Amino acid sequence: MNLIKYLFSSFVLIFFLSACAKKKVEEANMATDVIPVKVIQINQEAVGQSIHASGVFTTEDETYLGFKIGGIIQNILVKEGDAIKAGQLLATLNLTEIKSQVQQAQIGVEKAERDFKRAGNLYKDSVATLEQFQNSKTALDMARQQISVLKFNQNYAEIRALKSGYVLKKLANDGQVVGPGTPILMVNGATNNWVLKVGLSDQDWASVSIGDQATVTIDTEKDQNFSATIRAKSEGVDPITGTLWVTLKTNGIPAKKIALGIFGKANIQPKKKTNAWVIPFDAVVEGNENEGFIFITKDEKTAEKIRVKISGIAHGKVYVTQGLEDIKGIITSGNAYLNAGSAIKIIR
Repeated sequence: MNLIKYLFSSFVLIFFLSACAKKKVEEANMATDVIPVKVIQINQEAVGQSIHASGVFTTEDETYLGFKIGGIIQNILVKEGDAIKAGQLLATLNLTEIKSQVQQAQIGVEKAERDFKRAGNLYKDSVATLEQFQNSKTALDMARQQISVLKFNQNYAEIRALKSGYVLKKLANDGQVVGPGTPILMVNGATNNWVLKVGLSDQDWASVSIGDQATVTIDTEKDQNFSATIRAKSEGVDPITGTLWVTLKTNGIPAKKIALGIFGKANIQPKKKTNAWVIPFDAVVEGNENEGFIFITKDEKTAEKIRVKISGIAHGKVYVTQGLEDIKGIITSGNAYLNAGSAIKIIR
């Protein structure tokens, strides 16, 4: 009997000691799950954030040239890169059709003149009425106007240079059938009026203004920055790229270093300030150039993961424009070990 009591007491003691040990292990684990973090206070401020964009060089006086009438291209007399002079013949249409139309109109004028003369004589002899005489005069006037239009079109069945410059693009070939106004050649002036045309997101486009300053770099002069000024802003979205654009007038770039389509990068400094929270780059645990995730704490005991909208990243700083409303502090250290709801301990 005493042996049974002894064994039972020993079993109870072992169970109690085991439970105590397990409790101590759990408490130790809970203690180790509390992650030390650092928290910084944040405030919204007006910042002038630089905008990085890229684009290609073009000119302010680019012009697409085409024929006023449709037809078959007889000859394109220039090629891309050619220098041209004002008044120079650049391209012609096959004139067979338009010449036939002019000849038909000329025959119509001669007939209308005979009819008008005959109607005048008959009116004088009181054989024809005044209305018949007037109708013949109207028919003659219409025939003369028609031939004037056709001769005008005949004169514009060729393309001549409006001013001296260069052929930038050749958009058609000999023998091709084209309609009225179809672009045949793209030309520009001979002056040094190159501009850099860059595409921007809607937010960046809204933050820049005409006159804002920028610096530009080009691949042919990698070690040099050139000053530039925003000359113009688009008033609609480009249907091809889906972006809005601005043109930058550059200063100091040698003309021989630029050609149509040369790639350039711009760093624009808007005068207009935007309201944003400026937070350290280390505070963002994941994201991209438009949005990211950071950890905050409201009770100083648990971490909460939230999404924020990012307007830009520069020099180790992230500019947040949305998502931090009513948030006073964010976690900047120890966040790599956090999950949503993690227990934390703020260290100073």
